[in-house]
Amino acid sequence: MTTHVPAGTPDETVNDVRAREAARSRELAAQGNLRRLWRPPLQPGEWRTLGLFAALDDRQLEEVLASMPLRIWRTDVVTPLSPHPNDPARAGITPNDTHRTEFLVAMTITVPEGTSAHVVDDTASREARRARELAAQGHLLRLWALPGQQDRRRTLGLWGASDTAGMSAVLESLPLYTWMTVETTPLSAHPNDPGRS
Repeated sequence: MTTHVPAGTPDETVNDVRAREAARSRELAAQGNLRRLWRPPLQPGEWRTLGLFAALDDRQLEEVLASMPLRIWRTDVVTPLSPHPNDPARAGITPNDTHRTEFLVAMTITVPEGTSAHVVDDTASREARRARELAAQGHLLRLWALPGQQDRRRTLGLWGASDTAGMSAVLESLPLYTWMTVETTPLSAHPNDPGRS
C-alpha cells in the first residue's frame, strides 16, 4: 500500500484521516480481515505499508481496502496467497517469539536441469523437515505459495531473526537454498499492526 498525500493538504486533515485509519484498522482486525501490518524500508517522506489481509474473495477484499480512510490517497497492489505444505500454521506449530526482527522473504526455486526426480524428492523432504525445525525455533513464522505455480516453486515467507546476518544464515541452512533466488525485506513495526505485542 503506497500513500501519496496531495501537496497542500492541511496537517489537521492528515491527522484526522490517520486517526480514522487507526480506528478502522482495529475494527478490521476484530472482524478477522486485517491480520498484520508492517513498514518496509522507507525513504524520507515515503508512506508505504505491507499488509496481510483475509477475505473470502477479491470482491470482499476490495470492500475491506476501500473502507480504510487512507484509501483516498492510497494505491494498493494485491498478491493472492495460497496455502504452502511447509507453513507452520498448517502443521499446528506455534513458533516461539524469541526473534524481534521480522523479514518478508520471497523465494523462487529453480531446479537445475537434469536433476533426477529422486534428488528433487529427497531435497524437498529435507526442506520440509528443516522448515519444521526453523518454525519451532521461531525463525519461520508463516509460509505461502505465490500464484501461477502449481508446483509451489514460488513462495513468500514471514521469518524472524535477530538481524540481517542472522536471517541470511537461517536461509542458507535450507536444503533448497542452492536452487533459490531470494529477495529479503526487513520489516519494522507499523503503529496499526494488530499483531504488535
